[in-house]
Amino acid sequence: ELLTFGPFILIGLTDRLELQVPLFVTSTPQLHAPMYFFLSNLSFLDVCYSSTIAPNMLANFLVESKAISYSRCIMQYGFFVLFVTTEIFLLAVMAYDRYVAICNPLLYMVTMTKRVCITLVVGSYFSGLINSLINTSSLQRLSFCDSNVINNFYCDLTSLLKLSCSDVSVNKRLLFTCGSLFEMSTFLIIIISYILIVIAVLRIRSVQGRHKAFSTCTSHLTAVTIFHGTIFFMYLRPSTSYSLDTDQIASVFYTIVIPMLNPLIYSLRNRDVKCAVRKLLTHSYG
Repeated sequence: ELLTFGPFILIGLTDRLELQVPLFVTSTPQLHAPMYFFLSNLSFLDVCYSSTIAPNMLANFLVESKAISYSRCIMQYGFFVLFVTTEIFLLAVMAYDRYVAICNPLLYMVTMTKRVCITLVVGSYFSGLINSLINTSSLQRLSFCDSNVINNFYCDLTSLLKLSCSDVSVNKRLLFTCGSLFEMSTFLIIIISYILIVIAVLRIRSVQGRHKAFSTCTSHLTAVTIFHGTIFFMYLRPSTSYSLDTDQIASVFYTIVIPMLNPLIYSLRNRDVKCAVRKLLTHSYG
């Protein structure tokens, strides 16, 4: 005789009730430091700005029509600028956080209070929003008359400006002004922070102490080098070296690869994160 079953029940990782709520939230005290608050926002941004590009790119591999509506194209570009600009500022904030932690360790928790951390993160998102609104607003005033073929896998501004039959000089000036202002100001903060960090670390007498101080910066420094290195390659290289294939490869790296690399960089090179994962697995299966 066949039995009629209701819905299936998933046990989950563990059936111990006292562990289910802690497993839902981050319960490791070491991961409640300001650095991990910033890191959680960085991870969120990586998910968001890769999600504006990757799903449409993957869908185009499987469908014959690769069309995207005008409104969706503008939205894709706007959200991409929002999240990328926010990440640029957040990486600068994380550099400042490492500067305070290494150069003023006794005042770290006094300086990097919860209110300060939230203010810095909100300011990063606000800066991203401003840059996005400026560029998308100027883009919407353009007309597109002849070709509608974007020679790229997403709606990037450079390709859209080439297709426009309007005067794009204002758009180019805005792109250069906002890009230079945001990129150079945040990069300058990072450079100054790390110069002061290096000076402070070199004053530490013990080799072990210097190694420990530098080890807290390696993940962030790796992420910054990859992120800003790609930006400089794309926008500051000589026009004579322009190549469509090279540009598309750089775009894939910039929009898809970097968001995937950041979690690996911060998890594999961070002792606290590895300890938290080990502790989680021990509680779940131990």
